[in-house]
Amino acid sequence: MKLQLKLRSILLLLSLLTVLSASSGGYLYYSSLRDAAFKEAEHQAVSRLHLLTKNISSFLSENIKVVKALAGAEELLEMLVRPDREALDRANAILDLHKEALQVDVCYLMNYEGNTVASSNRNAPDSFVGKNFAFRPYFQEAFHSAPATYLALGVTSAKRGVYYSYPIFVKGDDLPIGLVVIKASIEQIEKQLDLISDEIVLMTDSRGVVFVSNVKKWLYKLLWQISPAEREQIAISRQFGTGPWDWIGFTRESQNRAVDRAGTEYQIYTADIDNYPGWTVIHMRSLNAIAQSVSAPLIRITGPVVLALCLLVGFSVFFLYQKANTEILQRRVVEKALRKSEERYRTLYHNTPAMLHSIDTSGRLVSVSDHWTEALGYSRDEVIGQPLTRFLTDQSRRYYEETVFPEFFRTGFCKEIPYRFIKKNGHIIDVLLSAIADCDSDGNPIRSLAVSIDVTERKLAEKALRLAKEELSRYTKDLERQVRKRTREITNILKYTPAVVYIKDSAGRYRLVNPQYEALFGINNLDVQGKTDDQVLPPEVARQFSASDTKVLQGKHSLQIEEEIPQPNGTRTYLTVKFAVYNEAGGIEGVCGIATDITAVKKAQNQLRRFSASIMANQEKERSALARELHDELGQVLTALRMDTVWIRERLRDRDPAAVERALTMCGLIDKTIEDVRGLAHRLRPGVLDDLGLVDALEHYTTEFEKRTGITCIFDHRTIPATNDTVATAAYRIAQEALTNVARHAGASRVDVVLKTEKQILNLAVIDNGRGFDYRKHDEAAGLGLAGMHERAALSGGQLEVQSRKGKGTRVNYQVPLEGLRTPSSKFRDAKLIIEEFDF
Repeated sequence: MKLQLKLRSILLLLSLLTVLSASSGGYLYYSSLRDAAFKEAEHQAVSRLHLLTKNISSFLSENIKVVKALAGAEELLEMLVRPDREALDRANAILDLHKEALQVDVCYLMNYEGNTVASSNRNAPDSFVGKNFAFRPYFQEAFHSAPATYLALGVTSAKRGVYYSYPIFVKGDDLPIGLVVIKASIEQIEKQLDLISDEIVLMTDSRGVVFVSNVKKWLYKLLWQISPAEREQIAISRQFGTGPWDWIGFTRESQNRAVDRAGTEYQIYTADIDNYPGWTVIHMRSLNAIAQSVSAPLIRITGPVVLALCLLVGFSVFFLYQKANTEILQRRVVEKALRKSEERYRTLYHNTPAMLHSIDTSGRLVSVSDHWTEALGYSRDEVIGQPLTRFLTDQSRRYYEETVFPEFFRTGFCKEIPYRFIKKNGHIIDVLLSAIADCDSDGNPIRSLAVSIDVTERKLAEKALRLAKEELSRYTKDLERQVRKRTREITNILKYTPAVVYIKDSAGRYRLVNPQYEALFGINNLDVQGKTDDQVLPPEVARQFSASDTKVLQGKHSLQIEEEIPQPNGTRTYLTVKFAVYNEAGGIEGVCGIATDITAVKKAQNQLRRFSASIMANQEKERSALARELHDELGQVLTALRMDTVWIRERLRDRDPAAVERALTMCGLIDKTIEDVRGLAHRLRPGVLDDLGLVDALEHYTTEFEKRTGITCIFDHRTIPATNDTVATAAYRIAQEALTNVARHAGASRVDVVLKTEKQILNLAVIDNGRGFDYRKHDEAAGLGLAGMHERAALSGGQLEVQSRKGKGTRVNYQVPLEGLRTPSSKFRDAKLIIEEFDF
């Protein structure tokens, strides 16, 4: 009996220990699962918030460039300047076309008073035509020459939307005369949120007004409690209707915790929207829902076990084993699904036509795509586990180790880093590398995902262009050496060979002539004493001498001119230097002239000028050929690559959203590369110059210049007659070089390009409001490309004039007669470079 009692006690004790062990184990298991669920929920919330913010930002910014292009439509400008029925019909047609093409709510045009004068919803009950929206910030900001975006509830339509506005200018005016507005529906954002059942996503303004939400009853309500003064500001702005903007009831407990009126706690994360100050995307999820995701399945699993322990303690281990086995099978199912997902990712990773790789925190390769190994010629076994620096050149390795690697694992991001990889065969390729960091649940980077774009061909094209520039520089330097040589020869001749020298008094009577003068004009020194030019020289020569003498005497400065003197063997050209002769009291008592025969030098200069013209013509041909190669060959390859990327995106649209996002990123990179190639080809030789002429070429270049630099560029032109290719090319290149100087050196906010003709003379002026430069510092002026512009002006038979003063801007003026190179006007017979100070 005692033995049975003892055995029962032992069994009871074992049963209690079993129950206690099972309870303790269940509690510890539940606690660990709950903690893991909260950490995973935080990681998922941050990732989801980042993705949602990026998508919302992309949606809100997609029409910014479009509204700028629409603002340039001539039909809208005509409607604002000369409003009539025909102008209104053309303006409405443009607005209708953009509304249908962009799939937006409405496109409308406003005048300078804020009244809507044309709209794509003109026939709708809630038409904007005749409505005044001058109170809207998008009107006030845009009307002060700044494009604006604005999110608000429509006053007339009572629909939420994002408004894109851009001012419309009359050419040459700084004050806009109206603006064009595109309104896109906000509801598209909510349709694309794709949220799970217990997930809440909001978009609020700086005061907490809910503008976008998957909880419809929260729209136009306040997430946080605000003061009456802030409510009054919301009412005045009319941004969110007429109110009353009730408080939803949330209160912050900490940075990532909030509680509602019912006491329910929420996990909350926020992120600012790029380019929309004050607007925030908020991701919320209740802690009860997160805990429920752990407790519900746990209760389902452990309930039968607890019941079994109560009924039969002896079979508890068996039941626990069965349940554990069931959980293991479920885990295997999950792991199998995870492996399938990883296989899909791996397939996309290796089949993407780009160089992809990942490195760990020590800089060693942990994965590479098939395209990466094919591009460098290695097998995967040869590179996995190796440091990335092994495949870089020495210079790229130092840049990687000293700058890029530490900065990347600090910020988790890098973009378009130039590297040089060494292929297995020893060849070197140039790449642009962009990467993001993959972080653990604590936000610490653990590895990278990098995309490298092979830009070797582009580098080769740039190198070819650089070599062409160097070749041109060598040609230019050779020409300069020849000019200097000729100058030294002329100087030696003037120094060691007797020149024509004479001295006159202030009344123009000869006091002295040298033997060369006597030989030149066949007159004796004694015979010429006390006589004037009219008495001893031919009439044409006398007029030349007297006119230049008068300039020296009146101007009181030296004068250097070229004079033509008829001789029996032909007309001779002399370079004459004239200067005033002063007495002891400092008064002018006469003029001295020294003339040197430069007929041969003039011929040599003309030959050099023709040689320079040939070099520049060949340069233009090379630029044109290189531009065609870039546009036709490389442009077609990039276009084909983009079409393949779009095809991949469409194939994966319903199967792998991450792959679709990656394909969209690739499309953006390819589009940027295509744009860069087109820009490079255009800068080498604009096709519009050959096809449409000088005016259209300058119109296109100034537009691109304003877009590229952000400097306001106004192109003003009058009716220009047809010009030959030499003059058109010279004018275009001079304008191009002048605008390049403005972008690099001037620090200007505005530049005006004026093209006009007066009295058969083509006049091109480039005027900026920048810092200017000191013309007396010749080296600085020469470094601004003035020598090249001067050479082009001279070869085209024109004249280049540069006026500048520090702090007052710069004016470059090019003039050339339209009758062409063969019969230039006497005014431009000898093109000169003039640099002087001036006030604007």
